[in-house]
Amino acid sequence: MTPQQQLADVFVALAGSATEGSPEVPEILAILADRSPSLLQVRAASVVYAPDGREKAQASGSDPEVTRLEREALTWREGPGHAPHGTDAHLAAPLPLDGAPTRHRWPRYTPAALALGHTHVVAVPLQVPDRALGALVLFSDQGDVPSADARALGRSLADFTAVTLHRAQEAEQGRTLTSQLERALTSRVVIEQAKGVLATRRSLTMDDAFDALRSHARSHRRLLNDVAREVVDGQADPALTHPPVQAAVRHDSGT
Repeated sequence: MTPQQQLADVFVALAGSATEGSPEVPEILAILADRSPSLLQVRAASVVYAPDGREKAQASGSDPEVTRLEREALTWREGPGHAPHGTDAHLAAPLPLDGAPTRHRWPRYTPAALALGHTHVVAVPLQVPDRALGALVLFSDQGDVPSADARALGRSLADFTAVTLHRAQEAEQGRTLTSQLERALTSRVVIEQAKGVLATRRSLTMDDAFDALRSHARSHRRLLNDVAREVVDGQADPALTHPPVQAAVRHDSGT
């Protein structure tokens, strides 16, 4: 297979991860990590995905050892994937791992990477317009340090992947928002139904029915929607759904 065919296959695989439904982040990371070594002529590769503080960071490697290293690095917050997210300018060029500065900066990551036989790393950010979503990390030794052309190609792959990941993130946020709106609408409908039931049974206005519903929920330290659902289902506390019995007033007729 020619290099051009290899490159086309990688882009097709990344694009194909989003063809049916929304793309899954682990699948995208695995494709980029698995395909990068042969395409960019490096020993190994990893992808670190840590877009912000709300989402759990993820990592994938081209082999089990690199995957394990990067996942441990997520807990250490060390390595070129946390620089931050590979955006340090000097990481765009091959960085030796056997120097004192690197050992000082990444005291756990550096010896672990060296133990796997990697002597240099390059970190290419997964960049979208407003931030970096993570980094593509390329591992090499003295004999296969990526050239400037390979690094440029790596940046193209990283940019394309970043867009795909960003779309996956937006799709997930959209699904979350839709779910929240659906739950809010359902809750509102149930509450309105419960108000109607109370208004009918207790001869109340809709506003007074809502006040009774809310007061009951608060006094019993329960969620308003749960109490409303019980009213609609006919399982509510009778003290809420039935009007209080009024004592009859007896008028004596001649005594």
